[in-house]
Amino acid sequence: MKHQHIIGMFDSGVGGLTVMKEILERIPEVRIIYLGDTARVPYGNRSKEELIRFGEEIITFLISQGAEAVVVACNTSSANALPVLKESFDIPLIGTIEPGARLAVKKTMGGKIGLIATEATVRSKAYSSAISRVLSKGVLPDNQALSEEWQHGEQSISLVKSQACPLFVPLVEAGLSKTPEARGIARTYLSGFESEGVDALILGCTHYPFLAPVIREILGEKIELIDPARAMVQELKTVLDKLDQTRQTNQKQESVQTTKVPWKLRFYVSGDPELFQSVGNTLLPGQIQEVKQVVWGD
Repeated sequence: MKHQHIIGMFDSGVGGLTVMKEILERIPEVRIIYLGDTARVPYGNRSKEELIRFGEEIITFLISQGAEAVVVACNTSSANALPVLKESFDIPLIGTIEPGARLAVKKTMGGKIGLIATEATVRSKAYSSAISRVLSKGVLPDNQALSEEWQHGEQSISLVKSQACPLFVPLVEAGLSKTPEARGIARTYLSGFESEGVDALILGCTHYPFLAPVIREILGEKIELIDPARAMVQELKTVLDKLDQTRQTNQKQESVQTTKVPWKLRFYVSGDPELFQSVGNTLLPGQIQEVKQVVWGD
C-alpha cells in the first residue's frame, strides 16, 4: 500500500481551507492536520517579527503531530515570514506567493496584473518581486502573442495595481461573506482595477476565495481571478514525489501503522472551535466534524 503522507497546514483562520479544498480534490490520498490561528486573526496588521514567531510556534506544533511537509496557507506569512522559517526547519515548506505569481503570469492576456491582499502582503511587495522572478525563470503567458511581445521587449508584464483589503478577513471569519455589507465593502476596494486595464487579479489572501462570487459579480467575467491554491497543489505534488523517492532510496521498512488510516483530517484552532467549524463547513460541508483548541504560552 502506498505511503499516505501527513501534511501540515496553517493560516490565521478559515482562509487556508480554500487551499485544503484544492488539495483534497487533487491529492485525495493525503492526510491533513490543519491549524487556524484564530485567537490572533487577522495577521494583516502584524509585524514581521510577530509573524515569524507565530510561524515557528505553529510549524513546531504541526511537526510534533507528524507533519512531513507544511503548507503555509497564508499569504501574509508567506510574504513576510517564510524565507526565515525555511532556514529554521528542515522539512519542506510551501508558500503561496511564487505559485500565485506563476499562475498570474500564465493567465494574463495583456500583461497587466492586479492584487488584492492584506496590508502586510501589499507592503511587502512580495508579489511584484515574485512576478519578476518567475519571468526570469522562463515562465511565460499562455497567450502566445503576449509571450512573444514580452520576449521581444515590446510589452511589459507586471503588477500594475495593488489594493489592501483589511476588512475582508474579519468578514469571512465572522461568516458574513455573502452579505450586502460585504458587497458594499468589496465595491469600494475593487474600484479602479478595470480602469487600470487589469485582466488577471490575484486573490492574495486565502480567505478571499470565500468572497469570489461577490468579487466576480462586481468585476464581471473579463478579469480572471487568480487563486494561488491551484498552483500550490502542483508544488505540493512535486514535494510528495520527492519524499516518495527518498523513502524508496532509503528502503526503510514501513511499520504496520503507516498503512492503516485511523484518521483523515484533523483540525486545531487557537480561538473558538465552534465558530471555525460553523464557517469552515460552509466551504467543506460536513468534513469538519471535530475541532480541538490549542493555547499558545506567551
